Amino acid sequence: MRDKDLPENPDLEKVSDLYKKYYLEYASYVILDRAVPSILDGLKPVQRRILTTMFKMNDGRFHKVASIVGETMKLHPHGDAAITDALVQIAQRDLLIEMQGNFGDPVTGDRAAASRYIEARLSKFALEVLFNPKTTEYQDSYDARAKEPVVLPAKFPLALAQGIEGIAVGLACKIFPHNFIELIDASIAVLRKEDFELYPDYPTGGIADISEYNDGLRGGRVKVRAKFETLKKRQLAIREIPFGTTTSSLIDSIVNARDKGKIKFDRIEDHTAENVEILIQLAAGIAPDTMINALYAFTDCETSLAPNSSIIENNRPEFLPVSELLRRSAKHTRALLKLELEIELRELEEKWHLSSLEKIFIENRIYRDIEECTTWESIIETIRNGLEPFLHLLRREVTDDDIARLTEIKIKRISRYDAFRADEYIKGLEDRMKIVQRYLKQLTKFTIKFYESLKENFGEGRERKTVLASFDRVVATKVAVASETLYVNHKDGFIGTGMKKDEPVFKCSSLDDIIVFTRDGNMRVVKVADKVFVGKDIIHVSVFDKNDKSVHSMMYRDGKRGNVYAKKFRIGGVTRDKEYSLTKGNTGSRVFFFSVDKTEQESPYVKVYHKPVPRLRKLEIPFNFAEFAMKSRGSQGNIITRNIVQRVARAALDEDQEEEPVSHESEQKTLDLDS
Repeated sequence: MRDKDLPENPDLEKVSDLYKKYYLEYASYVILDRAVPSILDGLKPVQRRILTTMFKMNDGRFHKVASIVGETMKLHPHGDAAITDALVQIAQRDLLIEMQGNFGDPVTGDRAAASRYIEARLSKFALEVLFNPKTTEYQDSYDARAKEPVVLPAKFPLALAQGIEGIAVGLACKIFPHNFIELIDASIAVLRKEDFELYPDYPTGGIADISEYNDGLRGGRVKVRAKFETLKKRQLAIREIPFGTTTSSLIDSIVNARDKGKIKFDRIEDHTAENVEILIQLAAGIAPDTMINALYAFTDCETSLAPNSSIIENNRPEFLPVSELLRRSAKHTRALLKLELEIELRELEEKWHLSSLEKIFIENRIYRDIEECTTWESIIETIRNGLEPFLHLLRREVTDDDIARLTEIKIKRISRYDAFRADEYIKGLEDRMKIVQRYLKQLTKFTIKFYESLKENFGEGRERKTVLASFDRVVATKVAVASETLYVNHKDGFIGTGMKKDEPVFKCSSLDDIIVFTRDGNMRVVKVADKVFVGKDIIHVSVFDKNDKSVHSMMYRDGKRGNVYAKKFRIGGVTRDKEYSLTKGNTGSRVFFFSVDKTEQESPYVKVYHKPVPRLRKLEIPFNFAEFAMKSRGSQGNIITRNIVQRVARAALDEDQEEEPVSHESEQKTLDLDS
């Protein structure tokens, strides 16, 4: 039954509408609450809940990760494995969490130990930039049993510092990690309204080509290469690996490339400990530079990474360039610092007010006036009357709560009251208020000082690891090892690397294209294979290079009884497996002569021999291809003779003897050409 056939009922919903509703709810949940970070603190919800829990548990000592995970589950509606993995990933970034125990190694791919065996605590940097309960907005947890931050008041671009990767419904987020010091310098440049540049810095190091980075937006691309060192003539060492790979996966890709015949080496050894060290022993005759290019072409020693800078802003996903994320982070940090200063100023003013009120209350012995009071109202009224002459010394009105606090002062404290210390304390509050007020007036300068203090206190050892460079694309066919032997069966028209009983012609790689010419004047380009048919009566076969400028000289007969033509041409672009005719295309055409030379000057000198027939006086025609104009590949060429040609042979050009002119007009014969 179709939806339109159902009876109308306002309480019923169409199944299609239900599916649409549920799908949108699920997609929104995954995007907003799982996969994509907030623009304000650069954290995913699970990361925010882990760090919030660690802040609540913080006592300066390490805590078992299992204990942290258990407490985080009060806020996060998912299993312990997901929380553990997220915590380990944050800790491996070595920025917000200090580790104790085996947390694994993202470089080698080793996993962390079980959560009951490892411990963690917040780093001093995290405590400095990430938490302030006074500026944090809270909301109910998923079960309303606890409170959790909407976002943390982060005063640093954590999304750019750590890097974020997440996959949601119809949306992906991939923000690359950036250098700690460069983020600070760029934030300062934003505040000073100066230009800046910001590029990824991967924790695994390597060499990166950021020419197509596109400011981190979708459609950009970053090529990352391993860093090599030549130890000996036949030994290479990999010192740094591309981001997104591990030493294990990198070695596997290198071994697979060797098994497929794309590269050649004797052995590979992994000596990685604190630093990456993968040793490759080269095969004899393989130059280190050639091997490095081959590794870039055929293995994970070069990877291509695609950024996608998506972020949650105002409860919806947005695509923003990395530079804009940094600008907004710097402005957000400035706003948070302003809020903290304003809160501190209010607190200082409140302390000054209460301290001044207490000083007046004790020094002027107002507390003695309440000894005869019998009701609370009379106590409040008596104290207020006693303070009346001194109200002009205060900065705000005196409330009933202020007076109530005065009544709570103990006699012991009154008896030991030190007016000098009280004055010093009030003076200190006044000095601090002046400083805070100055900071508020020079807020940009204060924010810059904040960033500079972060750089001074936490920047040591955080220098750039990834080298930025521009490198050309490695053409795989040019660096592939020629480890295969190509065999040819000229008569039957087969070529291949598996035809070991036939004639071997040359070495090639499994990535090469092969160009083949046959006696009937056809040409074809095919991929190297074990065995492939290319056309009977093969006259020439070689590795095809579309950029090759070699000159091809050819002399052929058109059809079974037609004229003999000559032409000189270059190949140019072709389509693989398509057959091209180099003659006029008539059935029975036959190539008499074919030559491939590097330049036009090397073009051959030949003699065309006619078949002896009555009345034919000239049996030989000399022809110099070097003096012949270059034609296109598809041209028919120029007529050399209309007589029956018996053979064409290469000859030596006698420079002392005048060359005989080529005759293009002679008596046409109709006899068949001898085979």
